Amino acid sequence: METNKNAQTTSSTPPVRSASNVSSGGSSFLGPSLRIKGEITGNEDLRLESNFEGSISLGGFRLTVGASSRVDGEIVAREVIIAGEVTGNISARDRLEIKNGSSVAGDLSTARILIEDGAYFKGAIEIDSSNTQVGADLDSLLGNANEKLH
Repeated sequence: METNKNAQTTSSTPPVRSASNVSSGGSSFLGPSLRIKGEITGNEDLRLESNFEGSISLGGFRLTVGASSRVDGEIVAREVIIAGEVTGNISARDRLEIKNGSSVAGDLSTARILIEDGAYFKGAIEIDSSNTQVGADLDSLLGNANEKLH
C-alpha cells in the first residue's frame, strides 16, 4: 500500500525542469493574442507569433518569428527565421532566413543568409563567417552593449 501511494503522488506531481533539461532541447511559444513590450532573454529556442517591442537575446538558440508576428527591436540569436515582420537590427551567429512574404527593415549580421523571393528587406548585410559567438554569453553581450553606450 505504501508503495502505491508514493507512486500515485509521484505520477501526479508535474516534472521539474532543471537548467540542463531546458538547455538540451527546450523551446517556448508566445501566441498571436499576446502584445509584449520589454526584453526577452533565454537559453532555449523560441517561436514568436505575437507582437513584440523590445530586445530579444537567445544566445546559442533559435528564434522563429512567425507569419502573424511583428517585432520592433534588436534580435540576437544563433539562428533566426523570419516569416513575419521585423523592424530592427538582427545578429544571427550561424544562419538567418527571411521567408517569402516577410518584411525586414534593419541591419543584418550573420555567417549564412537566405532571402526568399517575395521577401522585403531594407538595410545592410554583414557576412561574418568567423566563429565568434555573438550573444552566446548574455553577460558578455550586455557588457559590450554598455561599453558602446559609454
